[in-house]
Amino acid sequence: MVNSRADWKPASSLKYGVLTALLLFQLSGCSLLRPMSAPAPESTAAVVPEAPPSPALKPQPRASHEFDFYPSRDDVVGQVQVVTTGPDDTLPDLARRFNLGYEEIVRANPGVDPWLPGVGREIVLPTRFVLPDAPRVGLVVNIAAMRLYYFPPHGAGQAAKVITHPIGIGKVGWSTPEGVTQIQARVKDPFWIPPLSVRKEHHADGDELPARVPPGPDNPLGAYLLRLGWPTYLIHGTNKPYGVGMRSSHGCIRLYPEDIAEFYKMLPLGTSVRVVNQPYVLGWDHERLLAQAFGSLSDDKRDWEKGARQLLDHSKNTHTPLWQKIRAHLADIDWAAADGLGKVTRGVPESVMKATPQTQDSVIKSALRVQNVLPKGATWAGEERSSAASAQFQEVLGARESAPDQPAGR
Repeated sequence: MVNSRADWKPASSLKYGVLTALLLFQLSGCSLLRPMSAPAPESTAAVVPEAPPSPALKPQPRASHEFDFYPSRDDVVGQVQVVTTGPDDTLPDLARRFNLGYEEIVRANPGVDPWLPGVGREIVLPTRFVLPDAPRVGLVVNIAAMRLYYFPPHGAGQAAKVITHPIGIGKVGWSTPEGVTQIQARVKDPFWIPPLSVRKEHHADGDELPARVPPGPDNPLGAYLLRLGWPTYLIHGTNKPYGVGMRSSHGCIRLYPEDIAEFYKMLPLGTSVRVVNQPYVLGWDHERLLAQAFGSLSDDKRDWEKGARQLLDHSKNTHTPLWQKIRAHLADIDWAAADGLGKVTRGVPESVMKATPQTQDSVIKSALRVQNVLPKGATWAGEERSSAASAQFQEVLGARESAPDQPAGR
């Protein structure tokens, strides 16, 4: 039978297989023979790189005028800080912002132009202080450091407090006296009665001073004064704040306007005032002895050739806790390092212990880098610039600068 499997011919089978293969090839050829599509063009959109991690924000600066301490173990307060200059900064501006005086900030930054320090420059703030070697009561003034310290009363066993501010002092020939006196009066908005010597000085320069200068912006006493037991010497403000922190007066002690305003409210009558002249100060920071050098004033006739060791020679009959502890640790102190401070007087305290030596450079390298902003709690509100034109500034340094030497009303 034609349709039976026994009747199927091999040729027919072959023909069928070939046809099937051709059909499969044709079907597959639809994809094999069609042209290959072009690859998708690369995106022309700009590739945005990942933003680098933002640098850590520097901490806020620490106020440098008020500190707690324990007198039984601490002679050192504050810490050194470093800021970076902005486009409008001068050293006098930075000094006032951080409650420093002109000489302090210039001494800590040798080689820096006070008026053009440059943008992005690191400026050392010498806001760590070794307290003067003096009884810690009332006001203590270290004229070599051009800095004043106030020690308010405190209870036994309690932490003590010290409030410190930069000062201007008497220039050569008109030195601020040393010794002990007290505050006898406080005056707000004082009149200034120029002494005859100052009026003659101005007259020689063609500038006639009135016999009585009323309160206001032209009054060199500023808005507040504290009258001392020493005739003709005062603690007062100033109408030229850029002169604070240098030898610019006829013997009076000048403060920034904001600092004398606080003291006017704070200091009771009868507060003792002790004026010392200590170009080198030593103090204990727990078990480390720190030394701080300011350099001696130009009219200081004492021999400071041996630097800090001179203090040791002069302390043989001194029995204060400071010197008792120093003499008990003489073998642990590197006196050569302490003496070396007199050759580079940057006003930065450093350890002079053999076991924990420091240099001023190492202290500065490890100092806290802070934002260049007004510290929280600062006495100055930052409402005015502290600097002046270079000519005005030189006037403060020169002989033409007139400063009150007599209390108002006398």
